[in-house]
Amino acid sequence: MPKVTFLPDGKSAEVAAGTSILDAAEAAGVDLPSNCGGVCACTTCHVWIERGEASLSELEDREDDKLQEAAGLTAHSRLGCQAKVGEDEVLVRIPGNRIKA
Repeated sequence: MPKVTFLPDGKSAEVAAGTSILDAAEAAGVDLPSNCGGVCACTTCHVWIERGEASLSELEDREDDKLQEAAGLTAHSRLGCQAKVGEDEVLVRIPGNRIKA
């Protein structure tokens, strides 16, 4: 099972391929908000992928459109509710100060 690690705190979880970054965050005990409930209607679960981006599910048009509204958008931005883990390890950075202590 692929491992997803969340920065800046370094918490991680092994999850099944096809698991969303949002669900992986929950499994790792990481607070990754999702005001819309994970239906690609907001940008609160916006993350930056630092490693393993190629193994994630493809960026769909709806996610790409919504990402344009995200603060701190980069070429490696994804919405945690839409990006699904593949077979490789993924390193995810949560922008700002949204990690529970």
